Amino acid sequence: MISEKRFHEILSYYSQLLPIMVVGDVGVDKYTYGEVKRISPEAPVPVLEVTKEWHKLGLAANVSDNLQSLGVTSTLCGVIGNDNMGNTFEDLLEENRLKTWGLVRAEKRNTILKERVTTNTQQICRIDYESKDLIDEEVKNKLLSRIKDLNHNHSALIIEDYAKGVISEDIAQKLIHAYKEMGKIVCVDPSRTTPPQWYRGATLLKPNRSEAVLMAELLGYHKETEISKIASILVDKLQLKKVIITLSSEGMALLDTELDGKIHIIPTVANEVFDVSGAGDTAISAITASLVAGATLEEAAWIGNCASGVVVGKKGTALVNQEELKLFYQNLKNKLK
Repeated sequence: MISEKRFHEILSYYSQLLPIMVVGDVGVDKYTYGEVKRISPEAPVPVLEVTKEWHKLGLAANVSDNLQSLGVTSTLCGVIGNDNMGNTFEDLLEENRLKTWGLVRAEKRNTILKERVTTNTQQICRIDYESKDLIDEEVKNKLLSRIKDLNHNHSALIIEDYAKGVISEDIAQKLIHAYKEMGKIVCVDPSRTTPPQWYRGATLLKPNRSEAVLMAELLGYHKETEISKIASILVDKLQLKKVIITLSSEGMALLDTELDGKIHIIPTVANEVFDVSGAGDTAISAITASLVAGATLEEAAWIGNCASGVVVGKKGTALVNQEELKLFYQNLKNKLK
């Protein structure tokens, strides 16, 4: 486990870091909350009596929100529609002290909205308003131009790919090459439906187990299920330096070619799991910030692991701040004595 000294030392560097560039699909998470007291007479479905509704930043915007909560500045770049939900999205950014400079409005696309209908005990359904078509050439060029204008004085790049049309092979490769030429870290949180070759050359890839297995299949390794071999395949075929494969209740598998090049497993640290929404966004935020702050891959993974442990104990797309993270670490350390 990461030592207490290093844990606090790495977190103390967060506020000194140059901004992290975050690029990907962005949208709004809406929560519709209430109680179910009866079944509808029209069909065998529950009737939700709504007591409150609220909006939160979703998808890649949740990465920037998590970075902000951890004390790290960021620049968010993505595409929204020229619609009322786009206005809501910009308002949410400003409420959370995040800049709107990196946003491009697209006339032919709607702003992504994910509505979760939930009670105190369970989620009844999720309603998605979205397009998965790739952004058109004009919007793509506007986005690349906007990113280029904002690129200076950034410490790292996070590509947060939800496969909603913003990340294409052209965009991913141009960004990866640009940041590698500047000697900056590029971390990718991939989508299971994106061709893995689009991410080649990144510093770090962070898939979950099922995404990693599917990537290996798409790279020609159809029967491989052993995590250590899959990690090696991804590093080799995609020219990566580091891989973290999240394993749910089994923790994380790490491979760092700049150290011993061997697989290492760290255990999960979550105490209770109420909601996994956004936990991956939290992990990539904390891991990237820690790497930029000088952490080893294992140290960064431990901090990302603890950060995820905090947010899965909350309901909805949640955030973690440094005080919560330090308390979680201290409780974990005491438990392991």
